[in-house]
Amino acid sequence: MWAAMMTFGSGGDRMGHMVAEGELLWEPTPSVVANAKITRYLASVGRADYQDAWQWSVEDPAALWTSVWDYFGVVGERGDGPVMTGTMPGVEWFTGSSLNYAENALRRADGPAVIFHSEGGPRRVITMPELRAEVARVRTGLVKLGVRRGDRVAGYLPNIPEALIAFLATASLGAIWSAGSPDFGVPSIVDRFTQIEPKVLIAVDGYRYGGKSFDRSEAVRDIAAALPSLRATVWIPYLVAAEEGLPPQQAEPASTHVAALPHGEVIGWEGLRAEEGPLEFERVPFGHPLWILYSSGTTGLPKPIVHGHGGVVLEHLKSLSFHQDLGEGDVFFWYTTTGWMMWNYLVGGLLVGSTVVLYDGAPTDLWSIAADEGVTYFGTGAPYIVSCMKAGTRPTGLSSLKGVGSTGSPLPPEGFAWLAEALPGVPVGSFSGGTDVCTGFVGATPLHPIRAGVIPCRSLGARVEAFDPSGKPVIGEVGELVLTQPMPSMPVMFWNDPSGDRYRDSYFDVYQGVWRHGDWIKISEDGSCVIYGRSDSTLNRGGVRMGTSEFYRVVERFPEIADSLVIDTGQLGQEGRLLLYVTLVDGEVTPELEGRLKAALRDELSPRHVPNEIIAVPGIPRTLSGKKLEVPVRKILLGTPVEQAANRDAMANPEVLDHFRP
Repeated sequence: MWAAMMTFGSGGDRMGHMVAEGELLWEPTPSVVANAKITRYLASVGRADYQDAWQWSVEDPAALWTSVWDYFGVVGERGDGPVMTGTMPGVEWFTGSSLNYAENALRRADGPAVIFHSEGGPRRVITMPELRAEVARVRTGLVKLGVRRGDRVAGYLPNIPEALIAFLATASLGAIWSAGSPDFGVPSIVDRFTQIEPKVLIAVDGYRYGGKSFDRSEAVRDIAAALPSLRATVWIPYLVAAEEGLPPQQAEPASTHVAALPHGEVIGWEGLRAEEGPLEFERVPFGHPLWILYSSGTTGLPKPIVHGHGGVVLEHLKSLSFHQDLGEGDVFFWYTTTGWMMWNYLVGGLLVGSTVVLYDGAPTDLWSIAADEGVTYFGTGAPYIVSCMKAGTRPTGLSSLKGVGSTGSPLPPEGFAWLAEALPGVPVGSFSGGTDVCTGFVGATPLHPIRAGVIPCRSLGARVEAFDPSGKPVIGEVGELVLTQPMPSMPVMFWNDPSGDRYRDSYFDVYQGVWRHGDWIKISEDGSCVIYGRSDSTLNRGGVRMGTSEFYRVVERFPEIADSLVIDTGQLGQEGRLLLYVTLVDGEVTPELEGRLKAALRDELSPRHVPNEIIAVPGIPRTLSGKKLEVPVRKILLGTPVEQAANRDAMANPEVLDHFRP
């Protein structure tokens, strides 16, 4: 594959040397194997090795997930109902059980729970007793605002302790959490939150990134105005606190922030947490909604994906312990924002007793944070690793590190090799999964050797297969990534989808009773695999999946633009160019129009949405039914002949295709 033919850029230690896919980079020592948490688990369930355990886990998923509940001593009532009933997409798990995510996350008695770093404020350490006390205070405040089981609480928040505290307080009540990052523009957030009708909005006044301050107070007012369901808006004076060198609970929001909004009352963070109260947990059924995450919005409004308490608890206990080898005494750091599912995965470190590191800011030197805090497992997006490789970065002081995680997009073999040289003896675990299940389908364990560009195994309980065009499983060939057995962290539903049609159409419209994920994958005889990127048209910038429909809604609002098409040329872990094609009502793309377009995309969506180039074309290719041909155009730009990329007979305007030749 082409990734195996890449060479390092300037500064790389292997400049000019091609790294072969599958090159052996690391092997576990007998000591690593003996001390791995998964080794103890395999012995407890009587399995000889990982492959034996994986086969058992997918042939008897009820036995696997029962063993996970028992092995970790999940707090709750398991009940006497069946572990599994039904088939995909209508599986129900642990009928009659009850539990609460927050109760399981906060059960450790003492020790540091959270370490926080940011560009704009001092380092903070929150112990487990302090975290429990803060969650109890915010829980009490939410109750005073009328939040009850099943209500939604929305956060417009960066990756700060207050986001974690608010989430745990919400979960403790059996209410439902949903978050968006403040670098997302108002339309993106409104598209998400209007679907779920939150009762409370918790938001920051602004944030710092790359040494600059970004005031979001006007955006918060616009978001709140679009949410008539709100009983209250809670301001966190995060930007003010950073300027004053204080934690947010010691800073007062600006008077303009607590002015009246169109819907509900307005209070500060200190007002929300003002009263002490008991830390109690509403135990809920296994599939009761925990949080709502969102798809990228490629085919319309972002899909509001609902995960349940039980599925997330069991999946994260399994994945974080057995695949990341995390437990008590570990320090877990994954660079993420609240708008990416990896934030939800990161805070899951509390479930296994680890200390989690939260960081809000630009990724200027994440390795230094990891070194300073004695991080034992560090994760990030593949593009950050590639950028460090190209820059010739030499991480130091990481003696505590026992693993590095990479996700968001495929990590090329050269990225694996650079990490092996830069961090000798530290295995890199490339993981692939998605927001849809808030975990990885495929990944690594301490038991598997690490080979360049290769993901070592399919995760326990994940029956991942590669389907050929006829829907048959293949080995050693690239095919569609599918799951032929259910997992408990699959969505319990989409919000406002009572018939389940939108959910079924998203994953089960191609293969009956089989989850189609939308990635290309090749699986080897030994169970290792390689991901070759998305098989759909989702944009992937900086490891963050973004939808084209959100993009078009900004661009096509401009009166000068009649139609548009956006294409991401990135592939196989290498970030490409983001190209915006526009059909103008009249005239040409002037520098003034280009500037306004880029500013709108940056402000209303995010800086990642700004295209590298804006190109005028006479028309946007569409099918007879009016759908834009994103995938065929991308193929053309990557070198596929036009006649092979698209069927002109199925197009409404086939004459425009030739304008997209590279």
